[in-house]
Amino acid sequence: MRSLIPLLFALTALVASPLRAEDNPPAPRSDKDPLESVNRAIFEFNNDLDTYLLRPVARGYHFVMPDFAEQGVGNFFSNLYDANAAINALLQGRVGSAARVSGRFLVNSTLGVLGFFDVATRTGLTPYNTDFGHTLAIWGVPEGPYLMVPLLGPRTMRSGTGSVVDVYASPQSYIDNVRLRNSLYGLEIIDSRARLLDAEDLISGDRYIFVRDAYLQQREVLVNDGKVQDNFSDFGEDGLWEEEF
Repeated sequence: MRSLIPLLFALTALVASPLRAEDNPPAPRSDKDPLESVNRAIFEFNNDLDTYLLRPVARGYHFVMPDFAEQGVGNFFSNLYDANAAINALLQGRVGSAARVSGRFLVNSTLGVLGFFDVATRTGLTPYNTDFGHTLAIWGVPEGPYLMVPLLGPRTMRSGTGSVVDVYASPQSYIDNVRLRNSLYGLEIIDSRARLLDAEDLISGDRYIFVRDAYLQQREVLVNDGKVQDNFSDFGEDGLWEEEF
């Protein structure tokens, strides 16, 4: 069940990306997407899986869960990934970020009751958004081609490799009780998908191109610490956006 989580990255990218619904999708990025014909077929398979399985379940979950409970569940899983972020910050040589996010994990795991309450943010301990794909980029590993992976969703060669490492660097992987571990994975998938229901309205034009470019730009923002330089003139005069993490 853990392998289904990255399927949500396509919609997550729509939230984090500087792309806007009113923008026209740029021209195909043949340099980044040499396998476009194959990727499109896999995209349709993943989209059907989301349409007939994940989305209906997520809607039911969102309907029955009180807002405060849904927020608490989201906080719980975010707290678990703060542990992974701390490890990656250390691997990147960013000791200050590693210390801050480790403090977040400690505060939220204790005062925040296993992370259900985000106490750390109120004390000034802000999150550090990162993963092992980001770490590989800092180490100089090339991005590689864009890939649409069955069940896993959008990737690049670098981010896909990083995802494998992130799975084993996250606390959930070390829960011995198989039923509990798989239940957490399933709940995380449903909760994450429920949080992205509104993001579907952002998609415009060619869905495949929109999701692909949203994902690639979101990754570029991440590995460049909040800045992305795009080569397309469709998005402003200099194509430069800045985002805060």
